[in-house]
Amino acid sequence: MRNTALLLTLLISAWGTAVLEGAEKPNIIVIYTDDQGYGDASCLNPESKFATPALDRLAAEGMTFTDAHCSDTVCTPSRYGLLTGRYSWRTTLKKGVFGAEVPCLISDKRMTLASLLRDNGYDTAMVGKWHLGMDFPGTWNDRDWSQPVKDMPLDKGFDYFWGIPASMNYGVLAWFDQRHAKVPPTLFTRKKGNDIAISDYRIMPPYETEPKSKKDLEVAPDFVDVECLTRFTDKSLEWIKGHSGENPFFLYLPYTSPHKPVIPVEKFLGKSEAGAYGDFMMETDWHVGRILDLLDEKKIAENTMVIYSSDNGPEVTWPARLEKYNHASNGIYREGKRSIYEGGHRVPFFVRWPAKVKGGSASNAIICQTDLLATFAEMLETDLPENAGEDSVSLYPILTGDKSGKKRGDIIHHGASGQFAIRSDKWKLVMEAGRKNSQRELYNLDNDPSEKNNVIASHPEIEKKLVSLLTEHVRNGRSNPGAPVGNDTGWWSDLNWIRESDY
Repeated sequence: MRNTALLLTLLISAWGTAVLEGAEKPNIIVIYTDDQGYGDASCLNPESKFATPALDRLAAEGMTFTDAHCSDTVCTPSRYGLLTGRYSWRTTLKKGVFGAEVPCLISDKRMTLASLLRDNGYDTAMVGKWHLGMDFPGTWNDRDWSQPVKDMPLDKGFDYFWGIPASMNYGVLAWFDQRHAKVPPTLFTRKKGNDIAISDYRIMPPYETEPKSKKDLEVAPDFVDVECLTRFTDKSLEWIKGHSGENPFFLYLPYTSPHKPVIPVEKFLGKSEAGAYGDFMMETDWHVGRILDLLDEKKIAENTMVIYSSDNGPEVTWPARLEKYNHASNGIYREGKRSIYEGGHRVPFFVRWPAKVKGGSASNAIICQTDLLATFAEMLETDLPENAGEDSVSLYPILTGDKSGKKRGDIIHHGASGQFAIRSDKWKLVMEAGRKNSQRELYNLDNDPSEKNNVIASHPEIEKKLVSLLTEHVRNGRSNPGAPVGNDTGWWSDLNWIRESDY
């Protein structure tokens, strides 16, 4: 009898410890905006022509990273880097972006944020824009929508998916719930004019039953572009509310804003001093606030890690917006989306986790969005295999105030056209591009963050060192410590400083 009681006591104790350990794992929400520049958060830009109170709240209640970077300067490769901890140029995608219908860039065997967390007891969900490729049933204008979509988020570690396949200028446009469109995209459309924004378009009814050209987008009868932000937020709130709480959760919420089409709902029209774009950012911020409010309502904010960032810098409409409204979407940085310069890849990055991260803190550590995989692995006290997170370095020591933790060494930047740059400490070396007469450039970002003064002629030793580092990181298939693993392809022409025989 005494032995039975002792066994029962030990079992209860072990169960209690397991429950406690589960409870100590934070919920995680990653909110990812689309084409938002560094200067599009009012807490980062004193001259901003609109307010972003929810983002300001994340900064005030969490940690702001002021030297944070996406892994590429356009949609698809940045999303690959965020979710896998690996630079996308190591894959078959060497430049540009995907359409909606293409084999997924993330292989089924590749570890993702979602699969890592799922395998460590998390319930995982994605709501929003995917843009990494999907396998739809049939072919354009010859579909069987009763069949499931394959090679998509549910095959990459997510338990739940609700969203759209890609940017709205690519199609296929419908509200997908798990593997099926709730209303199949059986109609056709194309870009239509959007008079309220600079050089913009709309995806809105009326739609046609037959295509007018082979470039037409497949669209569902109930799809309207202006509904994306509201639907994504509503579905995210619904999923969080319905979560049992038995396991911690991970929600990946990639919004479609402020990417074109710039389409703020009527409630926000005219609210900013930066035109429709500013209104759209204010609407985006409001939806972020809805997420934060629910965490407060459910009393789970304390142990929920909210990470907020953007996939790249602002669209090429930023100069017109600067001239017309005096709002700098890229802040003090040079250029924007697609560019190898800072405005293309330096992005807002906030982490709020009240249980561990000091509110109102800031870090000037050089970080990359690829770093989330290693961060989550260290938080969970698990090791990444050699073939996962090859370009990921943990931010966990920075977040938790452990100054003894090792910081990231170098970051490799990559432009939409395939051009490379490398950042090491204060130095940034921009490699020659494929165009004629292109030359290397070297910048000291400590005293020249806007990249106005090319100092390569006076620092040949820095150039030599950075070229050697870049070459090593490219050839090894990884930029963090570990055994070389190689890349997915052989030499390609953008590696113009490496001879093919030396690759």
